[in-house]
Amino acid sequence: MLTRFAPSPTGELHLGHAYSAVLAHAAARSAAGKFRIRIDDIDGSRSREAYVAGSLADLDWLGIDWDGDPVRQSDRLGSYAAALDDLRARALVYPCFCTRADIAASLSAPHGPPNGPSGAIYPGTCRTLPAGERDRRMAAEPHCWRLDMARAVAAAGDLVWEEQGQGLRAADPAAHGDIVLARKDAPASYHLASTLDDAGMGVTHVIRGADLIASTDAHRLLQALLGLPVPLYCHHALVCGADGQRLAKRDAAAALKALREAGVDGRALAADLAAGRLPAGYSLQKP
Repeated sequence: MLTRFAPSPTGELHLGHAYSAVLAHAAARSAAGKFRIRIDDIDGSRSREAYVAGSLADLDWLGIDWDGDPVRQSDRLGSYAAALDDLRARALVYPCFCTRADIAASLSAPHGPPNGPSGAIYPGTCRTLPAGERDRRMAAEPHCWRLDMARAVAAAGDLVWEEQGQGLRAADPAAHGDIVLARKDAPASYHLASTLDDAGMGVTHVIRGADLIASTDAHRLLQALLGLPVPLYCHHALVCGADGQRLAKRDAAAALKALREAGVDGRALAADLAAGRLPAGYSLQKP
């Protein structure tokens, strides 16, 4: 077994991150397996080295050790580029020049596209642009790369993935529409980078929050298109605050740094989290 924890260095870790890391670490260690750290640091506008150091300090405080040096997404840009090249060669992706304002306008139309699992579905504005216009605009305009979902699903066929303890699930990536695989401001989206990284690291069990269940359908599609192994998935309950909303990095009271500095025993907290016990005011909830 090989599990991983993959923080984004865009803010302080909180109790929700701790819960996920504790579960992934405990699963690996109980099976005499390996536990790895990946730093998801390709969001150049928000990633900070101080948050990398802080995240590792938080994990150490919790008593979580890891195998090998942390993997950084910023060191894996070549793998993302190669995957995109492969998908481009097969005409499974296309450049999208739409701004957020363009997309918002199309979605506000009376008969705009429906919502998918992750929000409004992209209406496909750029999917059918003539080749000449695409080439001209690519040379002059910022653009992202979107997966042509209909073509991709047709190429992949029927897909399933396994949720630990619940058996096989049929994947429905088409419900997401034409997802972004490379952003205008980043070399890869979460969907592409996470899928490639898990495969490259040899992750056998993906343990993450239940808010990412729907994303697994898109990841399963990418695995099929790119010939990647399929891990076993385990989507755990989310840590929520007193208001019933899942925690976010802006929730300073739940920040692990704040708890560390307040003298909380990190190892005792980790033991409580592993047993499903949370500090007063917090609860575990499925979305």
